[in-house]
Amino acid sequence: MPTILHNPVLTSRFDSAMEYALVLHRSQVRKGSNVPYAAHLLAVCSIVLDHGGDEDEAIAALLHDAAEDQGGWDMLKAIDFRYGARVAAIVNGCTDSYGEPKPAWRPRKEAYVARLASANRSVKLVAASDKLHNLRSTVADLRRAGPETLVKFNASPRDQLWYYGACIDALGGGIPAELRATLAWTRAEFEMLLVLPPGAAPKQAALDLR
Repeated sequence: MPTILHNPVLTSRFDSAMEYALVLHRSQVRKGSNVPYAAHLLAVCSIVLDHGGDEDEAIAALLHDAAEDQGGWDMLKAIDFRYGARVAAIVNGCTDSYGEPKPAWRPRKEAYVARLASANRSVKLVAASDKLHNLRSTVADLRRAGPETLVKFNASPRDQLWYYGACIDALGGGIPAELRATLAWTRAEFEMLLVLPPGAAPKQAALDLR
């Protein structure tokens, strides 16, 4: 039986943010699939809460892609108005670009990683949770269908490996040790699966990671 808290971690602010996030992203699906984008938002929020996140961090997890995908700076201002400056600051810290067209992938990610290295604990917790769920989803795709599933991304497998490794380094000790270890392990599994065709033995590894 669940423990009953007299002062719950999550209040009606969280309820409002969940509804807001679902409305904002209702027409989106995960890249290369028919999975509602809400699945990602809820998963990131769950990881944040599992690692001790408070209500502001949980709300930011639900809205971490809202500014980037649903209105840029105006959306960030709306988040600030609805949920406060701390939530908006976390969302801003997790956003790698505003507006369209986006800058080129590599310099955009390099700039994001540089900002992540100096970010506060709350930004790092939400960012790490986001990266972990993205990695888990990619690993699941690789297990199911092999490296050809990665054509849906804007970066090569080698660039993706660099990016996740750079993010883990930038996060440093700013996230719970368990979360950092899980991220590192999942990234290693990602690398291993990249060089193995589905069902292949290790000696048959052949994928060019360029």
